[in-house]
Amino acid sequence: MRVLIVDDHTLVRAGLSRLLQGFADIQVVAEASNADQALEMGLAHLPDLILLDLSLPGRSGLDALSDIRARVPKTRVVMMSMYDDAVHVRDALDRGAVGFVVKDAAPQELELALRAAHAGQVFLSPQISAKMLAPLLGGDKPVGIAALSPRQRQILRLIGNGQSTKEIAADLGISAKTVETHRARMMEALGCRRANDLVLLAARHQQELG
Repeated sequence: MRVLIVDDHTLVRAGLSRLLQGFADIQVVAEASNADQALEMGLAHLPDLILLDLSLPGRSGLDALSDIRARVPKTRVVMMSMYDDAVHVRDALDRGAVGFVVKDAAPQELELALRAAHAGQVFLSPQISAKMLAPLLGGDKPVGIAALSPRQRQILRLIGNGQSTKEIAADLGISAKTVETHRARMMEALGCRRANDLVLLAARHQQELG
């Protein structure tokens, strides 16, 4: 099984390559760091599988997926992401991905995803499957601000007060990186495309945020 790894972080690519090389019958034939390189390497090596990160600089992994499916149709694509957002998962599957794994998955899960994809099956990380199935199993789930965790609501309120990432981190006793992670997840959950959208949204919902 010949695999192309696409991720914009050098250390992540190196770690994934080392991990995949440890699996039987899996060979990493190339690496790429953005959407254009992904297509270029896909055309040059014609891998069996492409392990493609959703978040890439410039054009997204979803854009790369569409290009790859159009130009290298026999190559199967497994998406990976830090997040398990159902909207992005559905979009990826609609564009032709045959798998979606979260980046904090266990190594065995990644191996299962690749082997399932190679066998012509669709694989989703268990936590993604649970999210996708939840609406079908009944029960109303909160949406918008109500869907945020208590910590995220707390951070959003401080963002609305005009505090910076460093100030929020200091106030809450957490790292700036943790604040940025929460910020990114809130933007995704609330459909915000720009950081300033969070400020505007927080201002509109100050009463809900306490």
